[in-house]
Amino acid sequence: MNPKVFMVLRIILGLFVLVFGLNKFFEFLPAPEGMSEEAMAYFGALVNSKTMVLVAIVEIVAGLALILNKFGALLALILMSVSVNAVLFHAVLDQANIAGALVLLVLNIAVLYGYKDRFKSLTYTNLLNNNE
Repeated sequence: MNPKVFMVLRIILGLFVLVFGLNKFFEFLPAPEGMSEEAMAYFGALVNSKTMVLVAIVEIVAGLALILNKFGALLALILMSVSVNAVLFHAVLDQANIAGALVLLVLNIAVLYGYKDRFKSLTYTNLLNNNE
């Protein structure tokens, strides 16, 4: 991947998750319209169990890491769980608002692809050879 394209994608993803992570604490963006009762109940359970606080912290740390290019590969990998869960939540419970989650997932996959050289040593063969 072109280094400049990768840098732009990395910074866009970093800003995207940083803004949404901070929004979970400061609520400066309007809430999505038209969520079903099931989606509201599930989201309410996530908020009441403080799971969304953990998600917000992961998003803020990942956003800063990607913007500052420090530990970006690790945080992009950790952020993948948030991305997949966001898409699954919207695909099952809130299809009308899935666009942002899909953008997050596509950006996350693109950034992970940009970091692919950092993950080469994690192949099964390399792990076996290092343990002998």
